[in-house]
Amino acid sequence: PRSVSPAADPAVISPQDPTLLIGSSLVATCTVSPDFPLKAEDLYWTLNGRRLPAASYAALGPSTLSVALARLNGSRQQSGDNLVCHSRDGGILAGSCLYVGLPPEKPVNITCWSKNMKDLTCKWAPGTEGETFLHTNYTLKYKRRWYGQDNTCQEYHTAGTYSCHIPKDLALFTPYEIWVEASNRLGVAVSDVVMLDILDVVTTDPPSDVHVSRVGDLEDQLSVRWSSPPALKDFLFQAKYQIQYRVEDSSEWKVVDDVGNQTSCRLAGLRPGTVYFVQVRCNPFSIYGSKKAGIWSDWSNPTAASTPRSERVAGGCDPKVGEQNTTLRRELKQFFGWVKKHAYGCSNLGIKLYDQWRVWLQKSHKTRNQVGKEP
Repeated sequence: PRSVSPAADPAVISPQDPTLLIGSSLVATCTVSPDFPLKAEDLYWTLNGRRLPAASYAALGPSTLSVALARLNGSRQQSGDNLVCHSRDGGILAGSCLYVGLPPEKPVNITCWSKNMKDLTCKWAPGTEGETFLHTNYTLKYKRRWYGQDNTCQEYHTAGTYSCHIPKDLALFTPYEIWVEASNRLGVAVSDVVMLDILDVVTTDPPSDVHVSRVGDLEDQLSVRWSSPPALKDFLFQAKYQIQYRVEDSSEWKVVDDVGNQTSCRLAGLRPGTVYFVQVRCNPFSIYGSKKAGIWSDWSNPTAASTPRSERVAGGCDPKVGEQNTTLRRELKQFFGWVKKHAYGCSNLGIKLYDQWRVWLQKSHKTRNQVGKEP
């Protein structure tokens, strides 16, 4: 059978798909194929669908029309701006993509963390400006210091736009060199090299099973308990915890810093009859004796609980009852002032002292009531 040659393109644009720096100028030409009976005066140009003014055209021959573009702005789309040559009836004869932008900037602020001492996730920022107007590709590379070969991270966008996850095959007790390469049609930029040991960047998932409950009828306290992170149970490490809590109708969190390595804590000095949201986070440190401070986990999901309502003394015409209640409140206020000054956060000493003080207060309160009932 006779082979059929493909139909010739109606026209050719030159240059085809050029890459240009912002601010550049360009003269492009559209030359119609001899197979098509079209002349230069039968043509016009559009850029991204908008017709370009005839004053920017010049006929460079019977079937060639040029267009001059000055001081180009960055491409509106990363796939390039569409420069199209049309016939008088609007038909498309040929197209070219203009890639107008900037070379990439050196990536900065590389930070990395490991969730299980076998993996590593890193993120970075794309330089001071970031916007190049061109598709810019980022590649995270890593190698063992001194004797390693370059490796390329494969799993991108795992912790945001500029991030990558290395799932396995990392060695402990070995420093790694890590860097990011940015490349686009106008060039390549390489970040500074970060040096790290996996042991120094371990973090965990937030503590699980966070429970918040009332402490008997104490209207100003809540008990918080949680489980330590399971991912690190096989490794030698110390953990410290932080708690933050807020009132339901407030966005301001109060932080309890000195929880230490306990997995429970009592919050005191709370408002009676109020819903509180509580979160806990963990910092695993001194893993196999690492000297680094450790990285805080994210906060756990908020857990809610309410303190008991304040008991009102019912009925009775004896004004002394009201006075006693006011005195009790004043004494409580004084005690909390003292606790805030001398027994921070989850100090066991503070809680024991406080409980003893409450018991003493209730006893003396009962005694006073009985004395008041005698004729």
